[in-house]
Amino acid sequence: HVQLVESGGGSVQAGGSLKLSCEVSGITYRPNYMGWFRQAPGTEREGVAAIRRDGGETWYAGSVKGRFTISRDSAKNTVYLQMHSLKPEDTAMYYCAYRRQYCTWPPALNDYTNWGQGTQVTVS
Repeated sequence: HVQLVESGGGSVQAGGSLKLSCEVSGITYRPNYMGWFRQAPGTEREGVAAIRRDGGETWYAGSVKGRFTISRDSAKNTVYLQMHSLKPEDTAMYYCAYRRQYCTWPPALNDYTNWGQGTQVTVS
């Protein structure tokens, strides 16, 4: 069964950096899509970034474009989210997500079929 495990969250001062990792296991094929979402208390989950399996095309939310970078290591079946110039508004639980089947680009929240447990990012 597909499992996703995030890591790398923590507390950082405004302007600082963090790099999140998401390791995917339980599959024998590479996912078509991987995404990062975040959710602050009392808010809906929102998309942050996404990346395609092969072409490497990426998508970013306007609020993070230029500050965050999504990347993947296919050999390790891992996706990363490098975050720079962090702001207090970035404080949230960050989740990685997976979808195998082809769909509209970029995938929406409900297009993803598997989710990690989340890793907390706190910016003060």
